[in-house]
Amino acid sequence: MIRLLTLLIALSCAPAFAAGQQDDKVSPKLWGAWRLVSVQGTDPILNLKYKNPTGIIMYDPSGWMSVQIAIQGERKPFSKGPGLGALEEKANAFDSFGSYYGTYTVDVKAQTIKHLIKDSSFPGRTGVSNSRWFEFDGDDRIMLTPMEDGKGGVVNRKTATYKLIWERLK
Repeated sequence: MIRLLTLLIALSCAPAFAAGQQDDKVSPKLWGAWRLVSVQGTDPILNLKYKNPTGIIMYDPSGWMSVQIAIQGERKPFSKGPGLGALEEKANAFDSFGSYYGTYTVDVKAQTIKHLIKDSSFPGRTGVSNSRWFEFDGDDRIMLTPMEDGKGGVVNRKTATYKLIWERLK
């Protein structure tokens, strides 16, 4: 009777466990924090022009992710102190930094990762799904290639020019 009860409890928990986990061997390779090494090309959706960018992207085992990128690298502080920037300084600060967080899913067969944005520094991006092709270079580097062309279509993976290279933080 105890064995049967134990089995029933285990079986009832299995679907909940499976639904919350990535069923592949790629996701554990993603888990952790990665620093931005380089950005190639221009973002076709937000039309961001990178110059010495810095950033971090993080994936956790529960399926959550976040990314922050200083688009222009090191940024100047506001002349009158934190929170006291002139309108132009605030606009420059907004234009030089992007971030979002949300959940992610991995499609191993298609070699894609999808970020479902829960909130973003760019208004109107909540609920948007950012799809990327991924390609590992060993265990410590990953290239993410955004799939969107900015016109509602998908970029050809082989000819894509917008790519972000990340290196695992240790």
